[in-house]
Amino acid sequence: MLTTSGKVRLAYVVSHPIQYQAPLLRRIAQEPDIDLTVLFGSDFSVRGYKDEGFGVEVEWDTPLLEGYRYEFLPKLRDTGGVSPLSPISRGIYRRLRNADGSPAFDALWVHGYASINALQAILAANALGIPVLLRAESWLADRSRSPLKLLAKSLFFSDLRPLIAATLPIGTANARYWRHYLGHAMPQFLMPYAVDNAFFARRAQEAVAGEEQLRSELGIETGHPVILFASKLQQRKHCDHLVEAYAALLRDHDSSGYKPYLVIVGDGEERANLEARCRDLGLTNVRFAGFQNQSVLPRYFHLADVFVLPSRHEPWGLIVNEAMAASCPVIVSSDVGSGPDLVTNGVEGYSYPVGDILALTAALSRVLASPETAAAMGKAAQRSIAGWSFEEDVQGLRHALAYTTRKLRA
Repeated sequence: MLTTSGKVRLAYVVSHPIQYQAPLLRRIAQEPDIDLTVLFGSDFSVRGYKDEGFGVEVEWDTPLLEGYRYEFLPKLRDTGGVSPLSPISRGIYRRLRNADGSPAFDALWVHGYASINALQAILAANALGIPVLLRAESWLADRSRSPLKLLAKSLFFSDLRPLIAATLPIGTANARYWRHYLGHAMPQFLMPYAVDNAFFARRAQEAVAGEEQLRSELGIETGHPVILFASKLQQRKHCDHLVEAYAALLRDHDSSGYKPYLVIVGDGEERANLEARCRDLGLTNVRFAGFQNQSVLPRYFHLADVFVLPSRHEPWGLIVNEAMAASCPVIVSSDVGSGPDLVTNGVEGYSYPVGDILALTAALSRVLASPETAAAMGKAAQRSIAGWSFEEDVQGLRHALAYTTRKLRA
């Protein structure tokens, strides 16, 4: 049923407040006919926590809880992180149910499926007759898994399939994943993985005045191009591939006076290894900037002539969206899930076969062929990402709600 205000009542169950999602939730809350309630399992990200990937204490400098209605569910278990067994909430069924036994919501949107919390929310919603919309980052990166694990996963999804009313793919690779495991008959409504494009575009523009100051802080000479990496310094992110490609780029231009800098933003377990490799290669123009919060990142995007994400098994990589919104060209490996949707070779940047350092070196050389080339690609990136935004998210969600509840116009 509808609320007395005529709105569709939507519950969103998610593990914890997420910096990327908060602006989207604020945008959805502005819809006049959607009554959104966010149900969090944990508040660890609000309190500040040690991020295992970055290896440092993290307290996000963007508002995580403003502009939408939310609740923190009572806890049975909370380890201060996200795993299949944490957080675990109690009373989800009671929260989705009115005192008279009727459903308290018209639809349930769940982020992820591989946790006790997500599964108990899905089961509770089905017991109450509430349709479930499923969104997750997953993609078909299972080639390294054993046949037994793949069989177990297929059996799991065969049981999950009848409990899901529709999926909300974040992009092409994710849509393929849902079709593979839930079948072609499962309805899909694209809800693209997006960031606050306007925020990153605005902050990058504001950074123009402070570019020389940042160059001075980093010890980067004016007029020389900058290659940027910004992510957790973990093995699977393969910043080491970028270091090797950067060294090869310098060797290829050894006699030309060509002097690009490599700026590495982020922290993590691989930092010491990366610093040692840079010393071994005699790379004097690599700068390690450490962890930088969201409000500061646009300064680095503006400084950069190209952003590179060489990861292996990267389901999406929202940092790519951020760089593009800040008018920075991007180079991504073929294992970065956002590549098929966001990067056209020679337009916004390049995609290259993951692990192919020669191909990465060639892509860097092409983007940095001239300042005009990099600038043109940066403008193309910003134009392209403008169509991959929260507005498309809202439209996808509205279509899903119209289909599952029959009570909302798309």
